[in-house]
Amino acid sequence: MGNFYIVILDGVGCGHQEDADEYGDIGSNTLGHVSAVTNVLLPNLQKLGLGNIIPLDSIPPVFNPIASFGKMREVSKGKDSTTGHWELAGVTLENPFPTYPNGFPKEVLDSFMQATGTHEVYANKPYSGTVVIDKYGEDHLKTGQPIVYTSADSVFQIAANIDVVPIEKLYEWCDIARNSVMIGEHLVGRVIARPFTGKPGAFKRVSEQRKDYSAIPPESALPNYLKTKGIKTYSIGKIVDLFAGIGFNQYRKTQNNAEGIAQLLTAMSAVDKSFVFVNLVDFDQNFGHRLDPQGFAGALEEFDRALPKIISKLKNDDLMIITADHGNDPVGKNTDHAREFVPLLVISERENLKKELGIRSTFADVAASACVYFGVENIYKAKSFV
Repeated sequence: MGNFYIVILDGVGCGHQEDADEYGDIGSNTLGHVSAVTNVLLPNLQKLGLGNIIPLDSIPPVFNPIASFGKMREVSKGKDSTTGHWELAGVTLENPFPTYPNGFPKEVLDSFMQATGTHEVYANKPYSGTVVIDKYGEDHLKTGQPIVYTSADSVFQIAANIDVVPIEKLYEWCDIARNSVMIGEHLVGRVIARPFTGKPGAFKRVSEQRKDYSAIPPESALPNYLKTKGIKTYSIGKIVDLFAGIGFNQYRKTQNNAEGIAQLLTAMSAVDKSFVFVNLVDFDQNFGHRLDPQGFAGALEEFDRALPKIISKLKNDDLMIITADHGNDPVGKNTDHAREFVPLLVISERENLKKELGIRSTFADVAASACVYFGVENIYKAKSFV
């Protein structure tokens, strides 16, 4: 037994699911469209078998891929980061976290203002994070009242300029929203603090002080389950926030893919018989939501260039899964996440691992596989592929 790695390429889906019409996502194909529009070349992912999963214009299939390959279907209701990561960790949601395409209802905002001592909120609609501060930042500077907005995800986001609202006050607002307001029928997946700075026309988000307040995952979620079995667990990137800090011995937060890759390489030199859960967020955060296929392709190329070094650090008994949590197609008009299959690449020298893994019926097959790998009981309604 060695180390079990899950590397999430955030938002890198591979074609709409059968139920995509329920989410307005028919025709979405993140990898397919990025490949077609940019002609991106990913030689190392190609060797693993990326082009064997679905047809990709610029990435043909190979005869004998290095990795096992397939794709996975999400069964949980939803298409947000929390839902996707939780299902990868064995937790499937029959009822989706609530979303607010028309903004939050009056009773939610009244409860928030009463609990926080504020008397007004700006926005209260789904917005891009950069657009909302450009539109309401000047008014916010004059009054110090919070900018509250959402997205297609199940999120309650609060933006504040830390030149007028101290970061501790913004965190206090978010803590109140998480624990006293967004509860019961309004239990969103995440409350997010979105600090920014600057003057009108030159506002800039302060990403390093962003803070996520996730819903509490069940105790059965994979990181916590493995930890209770004495297996060391590590988080890199935003994983720890998506699991409300529960289930990890150590974590490292990152600002971008370069930091995430660097932290992964460092961990690979240090851990032993451990579970390492990694999220690389740039695909989704910087390029999918902003409808930037060229930037998306560049992020894929960056990861592809790092792959040889990553693979070289794998020990004989290690297993690494490269997958995603949802789609986020940058080609088109929809800036939201997409209900897509996600790619599945498994790098391992295990003799019983099939080369073609097919279409997995749930993301939770990853959690089941981790259980089999570590020799603990598979408590999930899912099938191992290892």
